[in-house]
Amino acid sequence: MFDLKDKVALITGANGGIPRATAALFHRLGAHLVLTDLDRAALDAFAAGLPAGGPRVLTARADVTDRAEVDAAVALAAREFGGLDILVTGAGLYVEREVPAMTDEEWRQTLAINLDGVFYACRAAMPLLREGGAIVNIASMAGHRGSIRHAHYAACKGAVLSFTRSLVHELSPRGIRANCVSPGVIATPMTETIMRENGAALLAATPMKRFGTPEEVASVIAFLASDAASYVTGETVQINGGVYMG
Repeated sequence: MFDLKDKVALITGANGGIPRATAALFHRLGAHLVLTDLDRAALDAFAAGLPAGGPRVLTARADVTDRAEVDAAVALAAREFGGLDILVTGAGLYVEREVPAMTDEEWRQTLAINLDGVFYACRAAMPLLREGGAIVNIASMAGHRGSIRHAHYAACKGAVLSFTRSLVHELSPRGIRANCVSPGVIATPMTETIMRENGAALLAATPMKRFGTPEEVASVIAFLASDAASYVTGETVQINGGVYMG
């Protein structure tokens, strides 16, 4: 589909549904991987299940809300591979809460994971990204249209969209691109509750009448990370089956 042979990709939140599908696809396309998340053992088990004899896969525990841990993961990529070609920010938190009931701690935790984590990863990775490299930030349909009982999540994702567009001006002179994907409701563990409670209404509002899969998001991320998208930067690809066309 696309050739990522010998590229080096760092993926945060790599135990999540979309990041795992992305890591598996990148590996098939020839990219070396640095995978980070809170649960190192789960990452190691996932890495062990990838086809043997392929590109190298390194794992590291990294809390994206901790700048030092993010910096250490990026430094691992520099030490082992000499730099980076692709960054995918996949770490996320999606907790349901109406604004009047939202605590300060819930607000700050959501922003810390969904926004600060993107900033820390991009800031650390930018000096190491090689010419022709790419950042793909995972935003959300919520960042465009809002989301009932997820205002904190939607606020973060809206900020990620704007932040990514700003990165374009700093990265373009070095031949590096920055784009977003904005998934709708994708069938992953993170969306199990909303699908169970509101699945019928969501499907009724979706022209394609089904939920998306992590693999369908991963294929778009792979395109944006590849040379096939060499003149695409500052863009956001909506992946939602037609429920939102912005």
